[in-house]
Amino acid sequence: MTEQPSGVALTEPSPPGVADELAHDHHLNEETEAPVFDAELVEYGAGDAAPYLVTQHTVLAPGQLPPRTDERPAWSTADFYVTAEDAEELDGEDLAENTRVNRDSTVRAFQAWCAAQDPPRLARPCTTATYTAYGLHLIRRGKAGEFKPDTVKAYMSRISSWQPVDLRPDATRVKGKLRTWRKAWAEAGGEVERSAALTIEYSLALIAACDENTNIGKRDAFLVALGYANLHREMELADLLVRRLRIHPTGIHVGTASSKTDQQGKGSSRFIEDRPDLRLVARARAWLAVLEELGADGPDQPVFRSLTAGGNPRTYPEGRKRGTRMRPGSLNERIQHLAGKAGLPYIDDRKVTAHSLRAGANTDMAAAGVPLAERNRAGRWAPGSHTADTVYDRPHGLAASDPLAKVPVQQPQLP
Repeated sequence: MTEQPSGVALTEPSPPGVADELAHDHHLNEETEAPVFDAELVEYGAGDAAPYLVTQHTVLAPGQLPPRTDERPAWSTADFYVTAEDAEELDGEDLAENTRVNRDSTVRAFQAWCAAQDPPRLARPCTTATYTAYGLHLIRRGKAGEFKPDTVKAYMSRISSWQPVDLRPDATRVKGKLRTWRKAWAEAGGEVERSAALTIEYSLALIAACDENTNIGKRDAFLVALGYANLHREMELADLLVRRLRIHPTGIHVGTASSKTDQQGKGSSRFIEDRPDLRLVARARAWLAVLEELGADGPDQPVFRSLTAGGNPRTYPEGRKRGTRMRPGSLNERIQHLAGKAGLPYIDDRKVTAHSLRAGANTDMAAAGVPLAERNRAGRWAPGSHTADTVYDRPHGLAASDPLAKVPVQQPQLP
């Protein structure tokens, strides 16, 4: 039996002729006068006339017959092949490195879980049942305190994206269970952990903790100043190249090759005016002078380098995927180290991380009345996004975010 697409096959009517076929294939319902097709599932052999195919997506105009199962695009063998050059390029990664690393670790955990089942389950392409069972498994672990709802949501999204496009599982039940759990989690006092905001006064405190007479101190001071001024993400700082940094007398021009919200890979650039407190120009020149002295100032070299205790570039094994670029995690460790030295590992009970610089600059600009659209451009958020307001506006102190605090205090009326 020849394999046919899924759907309801309607046996081809007879006698031939559209008018006769319509008269034979359907009759009018006496109440609605709508055509009703008489259909049955049939086996379709090579010698049979091609049946019609009806699925839940079939849309027919009055007098129109359903499509025939033998009506197919005139593809040839050539339409299914790419060149060897194309195949080589397709073997490369389509994702940013941090996205790929996160996806791969999530996928490995899913594959290990599938292999451990009795009997083992197929991880790719997985069935909806396997996907749902794993989602429920993670939710149970989350309820036991191992994960938060948003973490499980991210894991399941990565697994779904890893599946072949035309064979992705139905995520409906998992999403429903996640929504129910998140609501119960929030009602029980759960909240998303956000890093502290390193607003300008705190960012300057971290810079003051740097010994700018040393190579490490010059690097760290410029790292904090630039991270704050350009609202950088860790990966953007780690991937910044020397040729994308231009120093001018009144400020610096920074080009960001790609960012989390830059799905088209167009990149962005921004001129940042110098400030007497951040002293971006002086600190950029001081650090680039160190890179030149170390012979590490080539245009395709990273701006930020990992240094030994003696202030020399750290060496890496041959063939390291990131070359001489620092890991984003290493930059985060430096920010946390400086925060500890400044006595600021936590602010308002929130941990200081590299992302704190991004949140701090946005919080300062929001307090100064900078419009959301301008902050979106500065922080490379997607146009129209409200993330800068809903996630990255983190004023310090309880009263700072209380709108009632703006109401003038009145003298109490004594009885």
